[in-house]
Amino acid sequence: MQNLELTLIFIRVAEMGSFTRAADSLGIQKGRASTAVRRLEEEVGARLLHRTTRSVHLTEDGRAFHARARDVLADVDELHSMFAGESVALRGRLRVDLPTEMARTTIVPALPDFLAVHPELELELSSTDRQVDLVQEGFDCVLRIGPIGDETLVARRLGQLRMVNVASPAYLARHGIPRSIDDLRHQGHRTIHYSRTLGAKPYGWEYPDGVGGTYATLPLSSVLQVNSVQTYEAAGLAGLGLIQAALIGVQQHLETGALVEIMRDFRPAPLDVSLVVAHRNNLSRRVRAFMGWMESVLSPYLE
Repeated sequence: MQNLELTLIFIRVAEMGSFTRAADSLGIQKGRASTAVRRLEEEVGARLLHRTTRSVHLTEDGRAFHARARDVLADVDELHSMFAGESVALRGRLRVDLPTEMARTTIVPALPDFLAVHPELELELSSTDRQVDLVQEGFDCVLRIGPIGDETLVARRLGQLRMVNVASPAYLARHGIPRSIDDLRHQGHRTIHYSRTLGAKPYGWEYPDGVGGTYATLPLSSVLQVNSVQTYEAAGLAGLGLIQAALIGVQQHLETGALVEIMRDFRPAPLDVSLVVAHRNNLSRRVRAFMGWMESVLSPYLE
């Protein structure tokens, strides 16, 4: 417990960049804060802080120790509250990764309500469209769209994301409104090609083929290939071609008329949406609370 106290003082000094401010915030003497950090450095066998007359900065070893120490203290806090009721405040760090567009359009706008209920929670939010490594990158929870691809991970499936076919009014005015797969073939329509790796074979235009709920793909010409969901939607808005997108990402554009849904009977296959943790030990109260909240936010867009 004494080592935990030293660690707590070190974290406060590192984050406030000052022994004086850290000591004031903890209600202790500056000398005690300085002694605590010096003792901690002796115990771990590494210099954790660069000290000057004006500021305090983490060393390389200090940055690594600081990141791990915050997680350890959060785990200790979780241990102390494991038998507490739901009325006990959530504390500690929560590191989450979300798909970029979903974070921008849906999750972040709803975050004020969640953080108002849990003001002592420290949320670190990553937004990327690649598959992050939960263990190596230290994520508590990841929202993943599509297949999980790793059987060692623990996934909680939320449902399936509705997909739609859309185009800009300007594009449809030039090329006409397709109502069938034959229209796509014969009216000269084109799509925006999307693939995670530029130069890779594009996915093609997906549609239900009417055979046991299966889907087929139709090759369509394109003048543009992109590897970003945001750029893909921007290209559709610019009238460069038809796109197939998640409803959650284009809903606002459909409401304003910037995009128009077409071929409702030929929507592409919905995508699985899952909340993923590295292992069951990651299901702390913080993670469970965030996962439950996220499910409620996404439910209107899921099948």
